[in-house]
Amino acid sequence: MRVLCVDDHAIFRQGVKQILLQHDRQTKIGEAATAEQAMQLVRESRWDVAILDLSLPDRSGLHLLTELKREQPDMPVLILSMHADDEYALRALRTGASGYVTKESAPEELIIAIQKVTHGGRYMTPALAEKVAFAAASPSHVEKPHHLLSERESEVLRLIGAGKSLKEIAAMLSLSVKSVGTYRARVLEKMGMTTNADLIRYVIEQNLTL
Repeated sequence: MRVLCVDDHAIFRQGVKQILLQHDRQTKIGEAATAEQAMQLVRESRWDVAILDLSLPDRSGLHLLTELKREQPDMPVLILSMHADDEYALRALRTGASGYVTKESAPEELIIAIQKVTHGGRYMTPALAEKVAFAAASPSHVEKPHHLLSERESEVLRLIGAGKSLKEIAAMLSLSVKSVGTYRARVLEKMGMTTNADLIRYVIEQNLTL
């Protein structure tokens, strides 16, 4: 099996590598610390599965997920994230992820998840699946202002919430500063807010930080 591991922490990538090799010594593992490195590896080779962290230094993990699926549509992508929040899981699955596992999970669970998604299935931990199902069925879930945003607008919101400037966001998303400004204006309008401070406060309160 060929596995691409995308995470900006070298120690964590090494841990994933050891887990995979202990399960199957024949596993071929590619490593990427940034979205750009990941895209280069995907363009150069075919992978059976990609393991992706949502927090990357040069690009939103959800944005990279979209690019990965565009480049290799049949490649399942398993999100391995520190966020145990149903909001992140829902967005990842809607964007094209085949599974979602938190970094607090046991090593055996990662292996089970990989086996499930590489055989065409989807995977979430039972606890997270219950949270996602409850959130999706909850009336309050659809009433939150950020649910009105498109994926790109949501990315801009989260990056503003992380304290990034329009210029930094433009570089991370490969957009012009003018385009980012337009997305920011749409976000403010849809959410009924007027300043970046309002957006930052909202991102923190809703635990939407990257």
